[in-house]
Amino acid sequence: MADNQLTRFFGGSPAMVLVRLVVLSVVVGVILAALGLDPRNLLESLTQLVQNLLNLGFGAIESVWRYFLLGAVIVIPLWLLLRITRGLRR
Repeated sequence: MADNQLTRFFGGSPAMVLVRLVVLSVVVGVILAALGLDPRNLLESLTQLVQNLLNLGFGAIESVWRYFLLGAVIVIPLWLLLRITRGLRR
C-alpha cells in the first residue's frame, strides 16, 4: 500500500523518476552554463546575461546601421541618377 502511494506521489517508479530528474538537471545545467549562469552567484549571473543580451542587441543594430550606410553610399546615388535620367527622357 505504501509503495503504491509513493509511486502515485512521484508519478511513476521512484527510481525512474530520480533518473529522469538527474538527466534533466544535467541538461538544464549545461544550457545554463552555456548561457554563462553560475549557481554560486545566480542573481549576478542573470543580470550579466541580460546586460550581454542588451549589448548584443544594440551591437546588432549598430551592425545593421553600418551595412545600411555602406549600401546607401552606392544605392542612393544610383537611384538618384536613374530618377534624373528617366525624368529627362520624358
